[in-house]
Amino acid sequence: MQYYNTENIGEEWLTYFEKSDYLATPSYAETVEYFRNLAEKSPYAKLVTFGVSHQNRNIVCLVVSETKEFTPKRTRKSPKAIVLLNNGIHAGEIEGKDASMMLLRDILITREKEYLLENLSILVVPVLNVDGHERMSHFNRPNQNGPLKQGWRTNALNLNLNRDFMKADSAEIKSFLRLYAGWAPDLLIDSHTTNGMDYQYNLTYGMEKHQNLERRLSIWGNEVFLPNVIDAVEREGYVTAPYIDKVGTTIEEGIKTWSYEPRFSTGYAALQNRLALLVETHSLKPYKERVYATKCIMTESLEFINNNHKELKDLSRFADRRSIQKFFMEKKRFPIQLTGNEESENIVFKGFKSEVRESEITGGPIVGYTEEPNDIEIPLFNKMEITKTVKVPDAYLIPAEHKWLPRILKLHGIIFKHLDKELELEVEKYRFSNVEFATKPYEGKFRATFDVTPFTEKVTVPPGTFFIPVNQRTIRVILNLLEPLAPDSIASWGYFNALFEKKEYAEDFVFEPIAAKMMEEDPHLREDFYFNIEEDEEFKNDPAARLDFFYKKSPFHDNSEMVYPVMKVYDGKRYFNYFDRFR
Repeated sequence: MQYYNTENIGEEWLTYFEKSDYLATPSYAETVEYFRNLAEKSPYAKLVTFGVSHQNRNIVCLVVSETKEFTPKRTRKSPKAIVLLNNGIHAGEIEGKDASMMLLRDILITREKEYLLENLSILVVPVLNVDGHERMSHFNRPNQNGPLKQGWRTNALNLNLNRDFMKADSAEIKSFLRLYAGWAPDLLIDSHTTNGMDYQYNLTYGMEKHQNLERRLSIWGNEVFLPNVIDAVEREGYVTAPYIDKVGTTIEEGIKTWSYEPRFSTGYAALQNRLALLVETHSLKPYKERVYATKCIMTESLEFINNNHKELKDLSRFADRRSIQKFFMEKKRFPIQLTGNEESENIVFKGFKSEVRESEITGGPIVGYTEEPNDIEIPLFNKMEITKTVKVPDAYLIPAEHKWLPRILKLHGIIFKHLDKELELEVEKYRFSNVEFATKPYEGKFRATFDVTPFTEKVTVPPGTFFIPVNQRTIRVILNLLEPLAPDSIASWGYFNALFEKKEYAEDFVFEPIAAKMMEEDPHLREDFYFNIEEDEEFKNDPAARLDFFYKKSPFHDNSEMVYPVMKVYDGKRYFNYFDRFR
């Protein structure tokens, strides 16, 4: 493994990590000061504040550009590839921050790596979860070997930021999404630390490769970029593997590299037609080793992109165009649910021999690890199937009363407008059924599962309704947010749970005579009622359900109950003449 020789580096540019004999990480104030000094020293760097945390701490990003282009608009039009290094989304997993400081010093101060700016613009977020970072303690992560004091996993609201990329509840992710949408980086590198078991690997990695990512971009990322970068990292002495995500309870059952939902950074980047590299060092390895492993994969990634910037940039732009062409113009059905299948290939897993003992504390078995290497062959499950697709509309319509929803769309870089006149339209709606709620909160929400049934209806759409055309580079994000059955849709996160509540009702002594008259006057209704009694024992023995059968078919029933308010328009060009401006 290659470590720094710091003898020729001036005292002011030694990092806190290096000064601590590689055992500690600096406070957020000390971190920002180092980044500010980099910006003041180099004309190629500018420190920008792009958000404020819940505890009123500024969230900063260092923009590095040889051409001194520090704004996204002109940089995106340049031939340079844009790479974003995101650190400290889980603030106890902070290797990326210390690695970035040394890497930036190589580029801006010693200029040893200044050539990386020839074809790259680099963005570095030193810490995203700044409030969690300042909740430092010696006791935050008992299963992690350093640094001496570590930050906290969640933010000040106890939200896990790496579950928030779609719903954007946190101030930190709201700010990050604005940054991401503005710059649309060609590569995101998100740095973490993993735990769960012991093994020989210094570093594991992940990159989306399945049907949630444009195919040509996926092939290049996984068959060109990753092999070259990982080969270079291993030549530096680091042992690597795909991210260790166990299929079952034991490693012998195998690991999986299935896609991640877009609530995670890597899954989200795929919806934005961009590559993301997940970096996971191993928590049980010494902190020094973990920081240098992270620096190594960051450096090798920048090296490769610098040498292949045009190819990646072209593929990013192609992915934007192809997504619109495929799903808007060609009207291919869009995959919103993927499921891992049983296909696998064998790999050699570099673990350690384990020992199982009975615990007096737990009353059960406890697995312990020795230092003896144990290389075993295990299955790697790396294939997924599309299990649910949807028909793609020309546009979605959101009623004006749900103005909170377009605010979320805007964070993702989605363009929309208000309708300025009343329109008579034929739309498709969804009716919910079989609704179930989670028994406990997940990231502050009681998530909902349901079935949906589409139906068409002619409606009068008032002015002020939000119009969201899908012919945008963010088409994959739009569909994943607004299609209810998508795994991280706004509906699945529980934002429309009020729709599942019945708000009006009638007492049985009031409505029973009405139901009797309805049955007397409508023989088909009577036939359906008695059929249900004969076929459904539960219905037969439930007086409320029997009365509700008639209530739902009466003019008193709320027709908007269990109906998704977001509407789909398919014959858009018949009604709207401004689709092209969104492309």
